[in-house]
This record gives sequence, structure tokens and C-alpha cells, in this order.
Amino acid sequence: MSAPDVTALLAELERSHPDLVEEARTAVEWLTGGEPLETVTQLDVCEFLWYTLPIKVGPLKPGGDHERLARALGRLLQLGGMERYAALCVSPTTMHILRTYAREGEDAGTAAYQQALEATGVLPPDVRELQWSMIMGPEELGAHLACSAALELAIVAGENIDRIALTRRWLTEPRADLGGDSWLNRVHGERLNRWVLGRGPARRELAQPFEVRLHAPIKPQPLPVLHRLLSLAASEGLPLRLAPSPEALRLRELAERELGAISRDGARLAITEYGRRLLKSPSATWSAVTRLLLARGEREFEVSAREAALLLLADGTLMSPAQLRERVAEVVGGEGWHPSAGLEDVSGPVTDLIAQLTALGLAYSDELAVRVDRPGQLAALAALRAHALRPRKYVSSG
Repeated sequence: MSAPDVTALLAELERSHPDLVEEARTAVEWLTGGEPLETVTQLDVCEFLWYTLPIKVGPLKPGGDHERLARALGRLLQLGGMERYAALCVSPTTMHILRTYAREGEDAGTAAYQQALEATGVLPPDVRELQWSMIMGPEELGAHLACSAALELAIVAGENIDRIALTRRWLTEPRADLGGDSWLNRVHGERLNRWVLGRGPARRELAQPFEVRLHAPIKPQPLPVLHRLLSLAASEGLPLRLAPSPEALRLRELAERELGAISRDGARLAITEYGRRLLKSPSATWSAVTRLLLARGEREFEVSAREAALLLLADGTLMSPAQLRERVAEVVGGEGWHPSAGLEDVSGPVTDLIAQLTALGLAYSDELAVRVDRPGQLAALAALRAHALRPRKYVSSG
């Protein structure tokens, strides 16, 4: 069966319902973006009806409204034999969402749209390998649409599907249409490239060699110092007052306040349920700890400073703490930050990062040098990779 031609469908609609043809033309242009009608998926139709139409389409001609435009699109799709999509245009769900936007505003309408979209089953879920971005690049958008189309096809076929398993398979399997590549590799490559092309020439020059190095996952390493602490907390508990060394106190702070792996139980520190899960899984411990190396910063400037320090330490280059702070200040200064107090601004986040690594047994520091051994270098790479591959989200104005 040949694909429906939009021009021919509009001509047919003009003969049968001339009063709807202009609304239908507007709707189908927004829906397809000039692409053939056969490329449209259920996700496309839902997102148009439940988000694009009430938020972006308008103003309509006098006497027109969004419900009428949705019905006009439905009539056009029905003429094209796309009955399922036509039914969506006039469904109670669509009418409810459009009226919610009109009566209660954008926030309420968007909430209704998101709830309805999730209920369709065609929205690809987050999986272990990939959290979807709010703001997608071309590769990620292609992956998202491909996974959604696969979910839709399985639902229409009446299959009892595991959405997570199907999404993971579509993301990770090599695909002939991608030249043997996988969607996951494409998305990771896109995110790494975006990360490298961050602000400032000094930052880009420093990050460039890592684009290829960070593409493959970093093998988890044992963290014996933290493992020993959690083991003691699990077996007999820890005294509230540990040995008064900076490393011991920093390790306790990391385990208690940052990881949530231990907590106070009377006069002792006991392991939490989360801590027990970490104790049983060295790979989960590695992932949680390495993410902390960049999640620690509360402000974007602090994250930039810690990231620059990890980029400098990841190759095991020997430098003094003062030299490290100076180089970090140069890099973040080139990103557009203009710290008022010079090195003092980067001193806090860089000093804390070194203290973290030292407490975990991943680095050794004195006044003369910061020494990061191989596990510490791998921890730096793992932290950078997690940061580079994070999903893009809208920045809150609050």
C-alpha cells in the first residue's frame, strides 16, 4: 500500500469538509515538519496534540480553537487510513488535556500531558545505561524515537513487553542502519563531544584528549579503606570519635554525610541498609564514590574547579597543591568565570577534592606534591565520564 500523500489528502478533505482544510493543513505541517506522513509515530502525534498544539500553535483564525484543529487533523489522518492516530485526535484524553491548558494554565496542562504520555507505554524509560535528557541532541533524539517506535510496534502487536528490557536491547544492539554501531554508542559520543566543547579554549584543550578515553566504561577498582570502614560498622559499629587524623575524619564524613552508608545509632556509628548494599557490591561502591568526586560541588563554579583538577590529575602528573590550584584557576578563568579573589576561590573545592581522594586511599598529598596512583587516576576518569555522560536538563530559574 502506498504511503498517504499529504497534498492529495488535503485536496480530498477540501472536497468533503472545506471548513476544516486550513486547520488540517496547519496541524499536519506542525506534526510532520515537512517529512513524509508515514514517518510519523504515536509519540509524534501525542506530543503534537498534548504539548506542541496548546503551547506553540497559534494564533488561530477567528472562531478557531485547539480542539477544532485537533479534530481537523483527525479527519485528515482518517482519510489517510491512519485510524489509530485519528482516534487520538478526538479522544477524551486529548480533549481533557487541551481543556486543562485552556482553563488551568500551562503548568497544569503540561502535568496532564506528561501523565497521559507515560500511560501510552510508548515513552522509552530510563535504563541503567542511559538516562534520557530533557534537551536532546540529534543522535539522542534519533535513539529516543527509534526506541519509541519499537515500543509502539510491540504494543500494537499485542506483545506482553518489558519496556526496560526492550529499550535496553534497542539501545545496545549493533544496528545495520547505523553501520554496525549502536544507538547507545551514538548518544555517548554525542554527549562526550558536547562535554569537550565546553566553555573556554583552555578547558577544551585540556578535555580534548579525554573524548576517546572516556568512551569505554572504566573498570571498577577496589576501595579497601572504605570497605574496611563499612565492614567494621556492619559487624560491631564504630565509635563516634574515630582516630583524630584528617583522613579518618574525612572518610567518616564521606561515608556518613555524602554516601549515607553509616549513621548514628546511640553512642556508635552503624551501617545503613544502603551501606550494606554497597558492602555487597564493590562495583556499586565504586560508582557511588566516583560520582561524589564531582557531585560534591554545590555551585557550578565549584563543579568546574573540581572537574579541571580531575582532568589535571587523571594522568598522574606530579604537581604541588599550589601548582594544581594555579592551573585550575587558569582553566576556570578561561571558561568565563571571573573569581574576585583569584586562587582563593578555587582553593576550597580543590582542597576538598584532594582530601576526598586522600581519605579514600586514592591520593597522597603534602606541601610538595599531590600524588595520584593508578586507582586514583581511574577514579578521576570514572568521575569525569559520569559527568560528561549525564543527561542535559533544563536549568531551573528558582
